[in-house]
Amino acid sequence: MLKRTVFEEEHQLFQQSVQKFLQTEAAPFHSDWEENGIVSRDIWLKAGKLGFLVPSMPEKYGGFNADFRYNTIINEEIWRQGLTGLGFALHSDVVVPYIIKHATDELKSKLLPLCLTGEVITAIAMTEPDTGSDLQNIKTTAVRDKDKYIVNGSKTFISNGQSADWVIVVCKTAAHEDAKGISLLLVDTRSDGFNKGRNLDKIGLKAQDTSELFFQNVEVPIKNLLGNEGEGFRYLMQELPQERLSISIGAVASCESVLEQTIEYVKNRKAFGSSISTFQNTQFVLAELDSKITAIRVFVDHCLALHLSGKLDSVTASKAKLLSTELQDKVVDECLQLHGGYGYIREYPVAKAYADSRVQRIYGGTSEIMKLIIARSLFENKA
Repeated sequence: MLKRTVFEEEHQLFQQSVQKFLQTEAAPFHSDWEENGIVSRDIWLKAGKLGFLVPSMPEKYGGFNADFRYNTIINEEIWRQGLTGLGFALHSDVVVPYIIKHATDELKSKLLPLCLTGEVITAIAMTEPDTGSDLQNIKTTAVRDKDKYIVNGSKTFISNGQSADWVIVVCKTAAHEDAKGISLLLVDTRSDGFNKGRNLDKIGLKAQDTSELFFQNVEVPIKNLLGNEGEGFRYLMQELPQERLSISIGAVASCESVLEQTIEYVKNRKAFGSSISTFQNTQFVLAELDSKITAIRVFVDHCLALHLSGKLDSVTASKAKLLSTELQDKVVDECLQLHGGYGYIREYPVAKAYADSRVQRIYGGTSEIMKLIIARSLFENKA
């Protein structure tokens, strides 16, 4: 197995703790959560008690101020075990960092300790029915009215949407502006006029609640504005490299896990009187996948090292997301093929991995958006 120099002994011990916790507290219940379309809140509280939520939380709010390697370990273990209903990465890697960096001291003191313990679950509401990746043209508005904003609009495909207690809402505080009119508001889901729509029925990630959200004259205090009015788009762009790295980390872990499962399967599966692991086609397929997984593992770990030193830029993170998620789909597809008919049965992990992987090329920025970001970088300042 490839030696990963980005980690140290203390991280290996943490990984063992996370692995054991997930095997004991999540794996036995995940099928039930898939049936229900949502995980139990108990798992959030248990994870919080053991320090598995927001490892990077500053000490002043009760956290360990750990670096992103700890987030990485949790994310990897969730994908390795196929426990994709757990929305910990969205909470810890994506949403809570906005609160840490941009919320008022009052809001930080109120919410961050509860985000750490799992008593508060968070989500971020970007996508709208008619916008998709085009954030600059969102229609949800927040109109200033003395000491509050009045929010109207709708969002869709919101992960943790049913579970969330607080949601960061991407909205227009200047309706006729594009990027300069976007602001971020932290909204209590108990607010009057805030309604959670249906829990969307997806082809994969069955245990992860994904919701529609509706806002009808929702009153949000001015103090719930994150950072400065009109700078929301800039904040989103600043945080996207970490989000895309997080997605890449899960993708590579999934690739490795599915490959390992498939190697064991082909050793034991017989056809025409022999183990299918002895067939040249099987060996060539697995050899190619193993080589590509090794390459992307090295690159994503390199991106992690860059991120730890504050040097991961948007283009590099986009390359990591593009390559890792495209490979993830290739790996699960070809490994499913080696399982034959059994690969199409959901009780086999490869079948769930096949359904769960597809969205990785969509959320956090589609593969097409990643290509656009990379392509633009090739021609900037080249003239």
